Amino acid sequence: MAMAKARNPREALLWALSDLEENDFKKLKFYLRDMTLSEGQPPLARGELEGLIPVDLAELLISKYGEKEAVKVVLQGLKVMNLLELVDQLSHICLHDYREVYREHVRCLEEWQEAGVNGRYNQVLLVAKPSSESPESLACPIPEQELDSVTVEALFDSGEKPSLAPSLVVLQGSAGTGKTTLARKMVLDWATGTLYPGRFDYVFYVSCKEVVLLLESKLEQLLFWCCGDNQAPVTEILRQPERLLFILDGFDELQRPFEEKLKKRGLSPKESLLHLLIRRHTLPTCSLLITTRPLALRNLEPLLKQARHVHILGFSEEERARYFSSYFTDEKQADRAFDIVQKNDILYKACQVPGICWVVCSWLQGQMERGKVVLETPRNSTDIFMAYVSTFLPPDDDGGCSGLSRHRVLRSLCSLAAEGIQHQRFLFEEAELRKHNLDGPRLAAFLSSNDYQLGLAIKKFYSFRHISFQDFFHAMSYLVKEDQSRLGKESRREVQRLLEVKEQEGNDEMTLTMQFLLDISKKDSFSNLELKFCFRISPCLAQDLKHFKEQMESMKHNRTWDLEFSLYEAKIKNLVKGIQMNNVSFKIKHSNEKKSQSQNLFSVKSSLSHGPKEEQKCPSVHGQKEGKDNIAGTPKEASSGKGRGTEETDEEVRSPKNTYI
Repeated sequence: MAMAKARNPREALLWALSDLEENDFKKLKFYLRDMTLSEGQPPLARGELEGLIPVDLAELLISKYGEKEAVKVVLQGLKVMNLLELVDQLSHICLHDYREVYREHVRCLEEWQEAGVNGRYNQVLLVAKPSSESPESLACPIPEQELDSVTVEALFDSGEKPSLAPSLVVLQGSAGTGKTTLARKMVLDWATGTLYPGRFDYVFYVSCKEVVLLLESKLEQLLFWCCGDNQAPVTEILRQPERLLFILDGFDELQRPFEEKLKKRGLSPKESLLHLLIRRHTLPTCSLLITTRPLALRNLEPLLKQARHVHILGFSEEERARYFSSYFTDEKQADRAFDIVQKNDILYKACQVPGICWVVCSWLQGQMERGKVVLETPRNSTDIFMAYVSTFLPPDDDGGCSGLSRHRVLRSLCSLAAEGIQHQRFLFEEAELRKHNLDGPRLAAFLSSNDYQLGLAIKKFYSFRHISFQDFFHAMSYLVKEDQSRLGKESRREVQRLLEVKEQEGNDEMTLTMQFLLDISKKDSFSNLELKFCFRISPCLAQDLKHFKEQMESMKHNRTWDLEFSLYEAKIKNLVKGIQMNNVSFKIKHSNEKKSQSQNLFSVKSSLSHGPKEEQKCPSVHGQKEGKDNIAGTPKEASSGKGRGTEETDEEVRSPKNTYI
């Protein structure tokens, strides 16, 4: 039996022992007798090894120590004998062995985040552009026949020409369309053996906004981070880079280092690390999946040599109804909420985007639980976010419209969001929240937190529940700042940028912040805004907003989510099959049941079956606190830096169900 054919440590051990010369085999048994074993392992008795042939010795060691430990014992002896070539060959088994350790880590980590989830599923649709087309062309109207549906399983396939299989895939979609959900579920499906079986030894998930937390800008540190293990066998992992898949999630959210502002816009070392992967300068034969919002393609495209471009569109009409049923635990509330949405074309269309669907559900539930009649008729996505924010802002101290507490919190959220956008920051330390007079645990409707292991220290970081909320509060920051005399330099610069690219004839997408601000600048939105948030817009500011609106409306530009809506109209109705969503991410925790075992989710399943599939849960995670923590019982995590979610309690205002969008 050749080492290359060894399927497990047992077979590899027998191969290694059988390959020894008779003299070397005797020496190995000699060294095994005097070997100091790990604590808790019984020593080998002198008489146990007498007269044993290789197969007998392998059987003895495995029965005494187990397969993995038996291999380690033999490796110790071979190293003493200086049989380094054999040590290297046998150590290669550690690659496959550690692959299973990593798979278990992923299964437990992801499933632990979703412990107690009901197996509801929703479907989303992926479509691919022909490789001959540039990704920017996705911003233009596309004839239906040019679009093809694509499955997760086929992302890296080339059909009948295996030699042309893409090794780099760009998954684009506007904010809230489910890119992170899909990325996380792909890792989980690989770990459970249902996705890319036999193709990749490792599938690594890398959150671009969290890369800033790496202790060092080295590939080795990135792998430690992904594995949650600062003792991960990096050399073995990298032995066959063509069998590695890196999923770089959120290219548009690459964050600047905390100690830097925007004085020097050159790449930070941690950004450079990812750019080397994308440019194929590091591990050129590995596979990459990069998720991004369309607006960031202009920065990503110059880094790419050849890539397949795929667009995620969102929910079908049937899935919108199912999502409402899974979100609301009260059937009457679900029916009432969906009836409200169906009667409003804007709301119904907006719910194609899973993230907006969640915002709508949360807003409607918040209104119902407060006993309020829902009379609002949102006219656009900005109105939807405005309704959500006004529902979950803390009430005024005096119950009137002086709005000191309510307005102060709004202004603080806006200043935090604006500072983050200005300096390209999406994670905030607790000190930054205090600087803006924000109490994170009491604002769980807008902010989420994670604990990260940084070296020996555990540090808490906050972020907006989704990047679209940061964009909304950034837009609002122009209206609620202390000095309301003018609109502000930042918005004027942004308008100028859009004017300069006017010749692109609609190929450009305005930023989500600008879209929110454009909607707010419409005159009929002023009174609604002032009523909801108890403040007045000064005449000078109103004049600036009017001028801004005129400039924006003079240009051809795409609004966020326009492409998903147009592609849906053109294509989604004619597609029967979608990608099943099941058992991960978009977690929604019932706010009125702090320890509820009944949870709902929006998640991805990478097969095209017509129903949910039961997945075996990880037994090692029972009894742990809810959140995005490292797995208990993994002893090598001190420097991994992985994020760990924390459950927020003692909220002043009841918050909507938790989710990952």
